[in-house]
Amino acid sequence: MSDSLEVVSRKTTGTRESRRMRREGLVPAILYGHGEKCIELATKREALEAVVRHGGRIVELKGAVKTSALLRDLQWDTFGVQPIHVDFLRVSASDHIKVRVPLELKGECPGQRAGGVVSMLMHEIEIDCTPDVVPEKILVQVGKLELGGVIKMHHLDLPKGAKLRAGSDETVVTCTHPSHKAEEGGPQAGTVEPEVIGRKAAEEGEAETGG
Repeated sequence: MSDSLEVVSRKTTGTRESRRMRREGLVPAILYGHGEKCIELATKREALEAVVRHGGRIVELKGAVKTSALLRDLQWDTFGVQPIHVDFLRVSASDHIKVRVPLELKGECPGQRAGGVVSMLMHEIEIDCTPDVVPEKILVQVGKLELGGVIKMHHLDLPKGAKLRAGSDETVVTCTHPSHKAEEGGPQAGTVEPEVIGRKAAEEGEAETGG
């Protein structure tokens, strides 16, 4: 089920106006796609953060416009704390879209119980799918991962109709002997949280998309 976001039109753009809106708790935005004109918008920061927090990708925009949209790009402040600009891409049910989805370990690993170290080498993957099946996350089942074993991208359980955008033979998770931990270079399972989509810090004073 898609999240809803109330949006308002922006009559003026520019750095000064964007800063004013942020002080009022709003995040400047732009809507584009499907060959239609770009529309300058804004949405409440708290509502946008709530969508991002639980991994929302597709939203139903309401208010100034009414359409389904993909959170295509999200810019954050210098400290990566608050969103400062968001790009929305118009989508329809028949569209095939490219999205990055976080991975999360699931289950008890028998290889770890045998003294192995579980390392997560990938924290998100890129898939191609229709908007109605975009998952909040993809679970990596480690219940059968033995010491010395690996889980590759083609082992992942994707939503029906979804396809991987990268090589299916890439390794996602390994379970190795402790002496090989340094060689793997990956963090131990449970120590790193999946990154939020599009989370990147914008340089101070950097020109933003759409004003």
